[in-house]
Amino acid sequence: MAPSASRRGLLIILSSPSGAGKSTLARRLMAWDPTLKFSVSATTRAPRPGETDGVEYFFKSKSEFTAMVAAGEMLEHAEVFGNFYGTPKGPVAAAMTEGRDTLFDIDWQGGQQVRNSDLRHDVVSIFILPPSIADLEARLRTRAQDTDTVIAGRMAKSRDEISHWAEYDYVIVNENIEQAEDEVRTILRAERMRRDRQPGLSDFVRGLNREFDARNPGDTK
Repeated sequence: MAPSASRRGLLIILSSPSGAGKSTLARRLMAWDPTLKFSVSATTRAPRPGETDGVEYFFKSKSEFTAMVAAGEMLEHAEVFGNFYGTPKGPVAAAMTEGRDTLFDIDWQGGQQVRNSDLRHDVVSIFILPPSIADLEARLRTRAQDTDTVIAGRMAKSRDEISHWAEYDYVIVNENIEQAEDEVRTILRAERMRRDRQPGLSDFVRGLNREFDARNPGDTK
């Protein structure tokens, strides 16, 4: 019998400066592996056209958000461009217990808090870099979601965000989205197969040794 597939779920963190591709990669990974559970963040920013409460985000007032933080209901939280963002802890803990991996599309501040939490041993963190700063700005403008003022603010913040790349387990340069996705898939496959993430492996090896003993009952080695 092969080792048990039962294991604690992973917390997979994707971070990048705005426009470098973490949200696109998150969507592609969800399509590749439907068992991945996307961590839906709470935010105080207004919904964008086409966004639905509980799907892209849980949209909260500032008073609702701060009450959740005070009650210890947030795994991580931060203020970004004048709005608050955070990850409700309950759904993440439930997914881990059930052996389901959770995907986080969060910035370096949120990633740092998760990596410093009591769940840090189950974290796999990946930072996505753009191929160039010119390309990063071009991607922001191509999205056509923000004003020039907002884009300028995001570009000004990107240098600070990129400075945190060395805090992550893995770093990927997103020059080609298909290649970047393949690299993230490789990371996830390897992390899921780590020895300490296969709880049934010790029992499996003991079973192999019992087979040896049965074949060679007089062998005391």
